[in-house]
Amino acid sequence: MEKEFMDNMMEILENDEITLDDEFRNLEEWDSLSYLSTIAMIDDEHELVIPREDFSNLKTLRDILKYIKKDKEKNK
Repeated sequence: MEKEFMDNMMEILENDEITLDDEFRNLEEWDSLSYLSTIAMIDDEHELVIPREDFSNLKTLRDILKYIKKDKEKNK
């Protein structure tokens, strides 16, 4: 799941040098379109809609991935 997530994020951000520990909002490539693309990818790939309030508390790409994993565990 981690590799697939990072591959998707690299495509969205058009940056193949990002890491899970990057604070995505600080990336030069992060903008409103990448936000919408990330939300759409999470919905399509993981059938999860992260509420705006929750998303605003996520800092790194790892935080997003942990949120997805936590939701999957909760819904097993």
